[in-house]
Amino acid sequence: MMLPIFSFVSKLGGLCISQSVKIPREPRPGEFDKIIRRLSENPNARVVIIFANEDDIRRLLNAAKKANQTGHFIWVGSDSWGSKISPILNQEEMAEGAVTILPKRQSIRGFDRYFISRTLENNRRNIWFAEFWENNFQCKLSRHAVKKGSGIKKCTNHERIGKDSSYEQEGKVQFVIDAIYAMAHALHNMHKDLCPGKVGLCSRMETINGTLLLKYIRNVNFTGIAGTPVIFNVNGDAPGRYEIYQYQITNNNTEYKIIGHWTDQLYLDTDEMQWPGATQEVPSSICSQPCRLGQRKKTVKGIPCCWHCENCDGYQYQADTYTCKMCRFDLRPNANHTGCDPIPIVKLEWSSPWAVIPVLIAVLGIMATLFVVVSFVRYNDTPIVKASGRELSYVLLTGIFLCYATTFLMISTPDVVICSLRRIFLGLGMSISYAALLTKTNRIYRIFEQGKMSVSAPRFISPASQLVITFSLISVQLLGVCIWFGVDPSQAIIDYEDQRTANPKMARGVLKCDISDLSLICLLGFSMLLMVTCTVYAIKTRGVPETFNEAKPIGFTMYTTCIVWLAFIPIFFGTSQSAEKMYIQTTTLTISVSLSASVSLGMLYMPKVYVVLFHPEQNVPKRKRSLKAVVTAATMSNKFNPKGGLRPNGEAKSELCESLETQGRYHA
Repeated sequence: MMLPIFSFVSKLGGLCISQSVKIPREPRPGEFDKIIRRLSENPNARVVIIFANEDDIRRLLNAAKKANQTGHFIWVGSDSWGSKISPILNQEEMAEGAVTILPKRQSIRGFDRYFISRTLENNRRNIWFAEFWENNFQCKLSRHAVKKGSGIKKCTNHERIGKDSSYEQEGKVQFVIDAIYAMAHALHNMHKDLCPGKVGLCSRMETINGTLLLKYIRNVNFTGIAGTPVIFNVNGDAPGRYEIYQYQITNNNTEYKIIGHWTDQLYLDTDEMQWPGATQEVPSSICSQPCRLGQRKKTVKGIPCCWHCENCDGYQYQADTYTCKMCRFDLRPNANHTGCDPIPIVKLEWSSPWAVIPVLIAVLGIMATLFVVVSFVRYNDTPIVKASGRELSYVLLTGIFLCYATTFLMISTPDVVICSLRRIFLGLGMSISYAALLTKTNRIYRIFEQGKMSVSAPRFISPASQLVITFSLISVQLLGVCIWFGVDPSQAIIDYEDQRTANPKMARGVLKCDISDLSLICLLGFSMLLMVTCTVYAIKTRGVPETFNEAKPIGFTMYTTCIVWLAFIPIFFGTSQSAEKMYIQTTTLTISVSLSASVSLGMLYMPKVYVVLFHPEQNVPKRKRSLKAVVTAATMSNKFNPKGGLRPNGEAKSELCESLETQGRYHA
């Protein structure tokens, strides 16, 4: 047989067992030291409930004393401990604060009168009474049992209980008497039912049926010797009536003090309780400290009362005591990770430095473009303006204006309308610009290639033809955009992955148009193709004399533009993983588009405007020659004297363009 010891810790809603240790019936040396070591494995579990006999209790307290655990354990003893002195004798400090119970009892005075009157002469029927007499009076009944020097005397038979020895009524006397009466009542009731009206046992009770007798015992109901009712429930248990004691030490005075009782329910006077160190602060017995907000409990295997606290980190929140869950994609955990809050939505603001610089460039560019347009309209019929190809110039200036205006669409708050306009105009402005430049360089290339073989004018070089070619190229861009609208209508979206950082506090949802990086490449792809083709023609016409055409300024324009976009590509796509992706890419794209427009505006039109406004003496008509004469002069000048055609007023170039314009009206 083994007696258990339970180490208890508190948990939410009650108690739980940290560990259970059993005391062997015959413990080996060091067994109790081993038990104390096991109970000390979890230093936070301090409350120990003991179901053991008083000798084992004494040895357990002694082992705790040797382990220097005075005041650490809070003992809770069963009724086998009760209010006894023997388990705690000479180790009272180890039992301080111990809580014990005893069945609620009352001293039976009649039993006291009877018992203290017992002597060896009037109590011979009790075969154990002689042994009790010797132990109680520390004497021996037999002379031969007395040894010299042992200090034990021979009993005189004149000793009296309570007079020559201490006496205190055993606490369970009341219950023994009530148990005997319960048996008597059960037999009496059984006799009335089985042997009605007969004195003594009848044949039906000669052999007692134990099951039937148990039924009668459970059905008894009488008032016990102490005046309390004696009844049993369906399980055969009597009502629990206990007194609760606590062993207290106050000013070196020790006592078992009644601190409460149990009669159908618990009554505890906590003001009367006192813990080790003479304090009234209730000691804690807990394996693990409560987890903070935003932490979940991870139970230690095999010890349900103990746990580790784990943070709900990242985008997790504390769903319940033991579970962390991920917040929804558009939410992030709050400050203490007990719930989820909406992720803030960001967009490129007009006041942001990322927007101020592109807007400033765009505003200056639009002002410069309008200045050039006004100058060209004002001097529309002058040779310089005519020589630049007025129709294509206005188309090109329109494209430049749209390139600058695109900046405002890229920074505006995305919605369905803004996103649709972005799809249309982001590529359209560049397509218009490079379609016009490509048409112009192609015309120059064909004219001088034709001039090498013949002086007859090439086909489709009139202004009307050039406009048809230009708008045909532009229509390809518009057709692609229309197809895109049909396949995937534009919309504004909130991208929660773009700025979903490792730190949820920095997470942002980005309000943007549903234009992916691949879609952007496709949108600008046709413009890039026009730009590359125009650059190729600019290279092919690089040998044509500068004074006879715009090939070289266009060439420089295209070389510079290519450099701008070659720089754009690594910056744009190299920041795809950056937290500032939205700002960097938008700013890079708008500045690149504006710079492309600025290069075209600065290299192709500012010199003309300068001449028109500040050197009007150079902007005068010259004598006109036939197209054959002009082309022949330009070709021969290039062949024999590459620099011979340099004239400050650009006479040959103006004459060439005017002749082409005039001839084109008749040969288109």
